[in-house]
Amino acid sequence: MANEKALLERCGGKCELCSAESELSIFDLPQSAGQGDCAIMLCGVCQQQYAAHVEEIDSNHLRCLSDSMWSPVPAVQVLAWRLLKRLEAQSWALDLFEMLYLDESLLAWAEAGAQEESERNSTPTKDSNGTTLQAGDTVTIIKDLKVKGTSFVAKQGTAVRGISLTDNPEHIEGRVNGTRIVILTCFVKKS
Repeated sequence: MANEKALLERCGGKCELCSAESELSIFDLPQSAGQGDCAIMLCGVCQQQYAAHVEEIDSNHLRCLSDSMWSPVPAVQVLAWRLLKRLEAQSWALDLFEMLYLDESLLAWAEAGAQEESERNSTPTKDSNGTTLQAGDTVTIIKDLKVKGTSFVAKQGTAVRGISLTDNPEHIEGRVNGTRIVILTCFVKKS
């Protein structure tokens, strides 16, 4: 972890993304092999924005990236790249993202962290009651379901053990009557 005094001196007592002067604290960006200092000084708002799901991000606050993406500090450049990548559905962010150049090692660092973040921030799979489902859980079918492509009906009350999650958070896979099927999560509850 970096020395707080050295970081405050480097950033001039301001958030390295938005230049706010209050609620500053050290933020350690997960390090990539061979990278140097990964600590940057961020305000509480910027840290919340980084941790938030895409739909919860205050994009107006992050317009500050138009300045901070040019920082000489590699960790700030990587963080700006990751945030702009998450916001690329917005035209202003996409324009900035396309202007931002990172050398190969920084780009690899940014992409590695972006992949981990997308896995962490992906939409969870939830049952009909809103309970989060994990791979290997057991669920109970809450409604008789005609299974497409077969001649059987998955009966209400049937336990489906050892489910698998799919790329779609509204679908799970499991075995019913010896056949592996895809089931809509709105028709199951966690047992």
